[in-house]
Amino acid sequence: MDKNQVRIDDFETRRKHLENLTDDELKALFWRLADQAVQPLVELAKTHTSPSIERSVLLRMGFSSVEAKIIVDKTIEHHLMGKGAGHVVYQYATLEVLPIREAGLALMRGEGWDKVMKAFGVNVHEAQ
Repeated sequence: MDKNQVRIDDFETRRKHLENLTDDELKALFWRLADQAVQPLVELAKTHTSPSIERSVLLRMGFSSVEAKIIVDKTIEHHLMGKGAGHVVYQYATLEVLPIREAGLALMRGEGWDKVMKAFGVNVHEAQ
């Protein structure tokens, strides 16, 4: 819009369908519309991740940022990013009956990737 152009105020026309709603009804409408607006993002988050999200997950699991980066890089290298780096560490800890931190450090050193890949049903040879 040109800065010299005057905006036509149509607020009263656009709010007609809301004028008879109570405060509670307006609040309910707001939250319904807000939920409707973010629902695609929620669905996307269920099926997609990123290295930064996975590093954040690992930080919350007790790894340093340097450790988290290495684990995420190795997760990507082994074609397991879709499973989530934190999930990979958890899976390996479960398989080997190790504390989470020990499992993550082992994966950092390159240990256990074959077992994790097999547990997730990823063919080790196809992924290389």
